[in-house]
Amino acid sequence: MFNPLWLKTFVTVAAAPSFTEAGRRLELTQSTVSDHIRRLEQAVGRRLFVRDTHAHALTGDGEMLLVHARLILEAHERAELQFSGPRLRGRVRFGTSDDLVLGPLPEVLAAFRRLHPDVELDMTIGVTAKLYELLDGGALDIIVGKKRPGDTRGQKMHEEALIWRAKEGLQIEADEPMPLILLSEPSVTRSLVLDAMARLGRPFQIVCNSSSYVGCAAAARAGLGVTVQPANLLTPGLVAFRSEALPRLPNVEFVAVAARALSVPAKTMLQILLASDLGSKVAEIRRA
Repeated sequence: MFNPLWLKTFVTVAAAPSFTEAGRRLELTQSTVSDHIRRLEQAVGRRLFVRDTHAHALTGDGEMLLVHARLILEAHERAELQFSGPRLRGRVRFGTSDDLVLGPLPEVLAAFRRLHPDVELDMTIGVTAKLYELLDGGALDIIVGKKRPGDTRGQKMHEEALIWRAKEGLQIEADEPMPLILLSEPSVTRSLVLDAMARLGRPFQIVCNSSSYVGCAAAARAGLGVTVQPANLLTPGLVAFRSEALPRLPNVEFVAVAARALSVPAKTMLQILLASDLGSKVAEIRRA
């Protein structure tokens, strides 16, 4: 009943804006994609999509099948890797920032571990600027972090909004300098915040510096001031802080950057990162 080829087409169509785009991703014609969906609907005896000339959407039965289809395809992929050749072994030195570790990245790491259980993952958590230094110094194979202004390296993963957040009920007087809680230098986020504050011209005071978003969040929960977080990082005890005394912040672009020479395990890790739905996970978290 559950032909893996039909299920793969079904999962791709569910994630694509159109049958034509799904065909492009699968390197199939639109008619072949439609045929796979028709055959799958006949096999399960249920309608999986509601379609019109411009769009398509999953039915209730389609939503339920999507959960099972992903599990079946994942098991199918694991089985193929298990028996198609020698198991991948080695070590990957991977660097990322704590906002991604606390947000959507763990699911991608879990997928890599399931597929390659014999590969050792050596993970470094730090601010993006420091990760670039470690990568350039040969201490890391791959980093995922914020793109530095003017830096052309890296392959784009997704964009993320920066949000002002503070302890609920925090009050700041109009004539009081804005109390800021920021990541320590060097930091892409810190530079963006300070540039925006300078353009606004509103007096501010840096009341706390921290090497991590976790430290900034702790200071904000204590009521010390206002901090900045990527939208995907949902921190208990903090809420969005809106004030005309604060500027609108630009989005940040997250990129994957690799060393010039990569081992086979590191190349595999990079491929999984780039093929992942990391951007979709961020969007799902933001809507939750």
